[in-house]
Amino acid sequence: MAVPALISSASAAAPSGPITVFAPSDDSIRSCAACSPAALLREHLVPGLFSKIHLSNLAFGSKLETASPGRCLTVTSTASRPGSNSSSPVAFKIFVDGVEVTRPDLFNDGRIVIHGLQGFVSPLSPLSCRQDYIPYPKSYFPPEIASHRPGSAIVQLMLRDAMVRLRSGGYSILALAMRIKYAELAGLQNMTVFAVDDSAIFAGGHAYVTNVRFHVVPNRLLMHADLLRLPAGTTFPTLVHGQHLVVTHSGSTDTAAVGPSGSALRINYVPIKVPDAVYNSKVVVHGIFLPFPHLYLADLAAATWSAAAPPEDGFFETVAPTRAAVGGRGACGPSGPAAGCSDMAPSVSPAISAFVDLEDEGL
Repeated sequence: MAVPALISSASAAAPSGPITVFAPSDDSIRSCAACSPAALLREHLVPGLFSKIHLSNLAFGSKLETASPGRCLTVTSTASRPGSNSSSPVAFKIFVDGVEVTRPDLFNDGRIVIHGLQGFVSPLSPLSCRQDYIPYPKSYFPPEIASHRPGSAIVQLMLRDAMVRLRSGGYSILALAMRIKYAELAGLQNMTVFAVDDSAIFAGGHAYVTNVRFHVVPNRLLMHADLLRLPAGTTFPTLVHGQHLVVTHSGSTDTAAVGPSGSALRINYVPIKVPDAVYNSKVVVHGIFLPFPHLYLADLAAATWSAAAPPEDGFFETVAPTRAAVGGRGACGPSGPAAGCSDMAPSVSPAISAFVDLEDEGL
């Protein structure tokens, strides 16, 4: 190990108090003629004691700030990856920035912990402390993780982040559903989720529990500002094959149609309750008042307004969907929590001139 030489040449870099040293091998140090020993040491030192047990219990992608301000090491392991067999000592491995810890707990006296590395960690990026930053390319992934794209690792990390914040923000039922559907969600590039909070579910929105996948838009990260720009009639797919959500009322600035979220936006006739309730680089969750009703697009398209002769006030008469346009498991109708889709719609609305697919809009 190259620790003695590094410490002797850069002893001033070591922080006061307990530290953890990720020690690169002698050969790897010699192979990097351009490396600065002082800078290399700072980025291999972490304040605090992190033994093998502590490292193995960290969540996949956890960040440890080094002695170099604003530079973090990313810790991953085969134990913290979903679906791995952490009980097998042969399969269990720990990595820092993609470099394997080959000799964990090489030294530990209660003040200093030293772990031996297979190589050395490349100079850290200024972005290395961001939670959505995974520093190493696919070639640096260990064999057990190589089949998972780097993007998937980021999605896994962002899903866990979203679930933690959902549980603490009153959306624990959605967090549980996301945990159950974790494998499916982790395979997406990103996602937009429409959520009914726990209190609304217990108050009568039980249909949401069995229809969570209908409230997830795959591979689209649509913040509230993005939704407001969508024209009425825009459709986007859900995780339920063949079933789409529809922007039934665009986010116009008409004050007569403004809803609780400050806009006239309605998706499947349901307004947004809490825009951008939880979001990160891969997941955005919007709170809604009640589960989305299922609308048949053919019937809804037939009920759109004709733009041939608009009335003098510039608006078209609102046409509530017929019973035929509402799926049997939807929330509209006399027995639904909202009593009827038309009750949720504003009294006036711009026409739905045509159905627009997000693929065509480049979103």
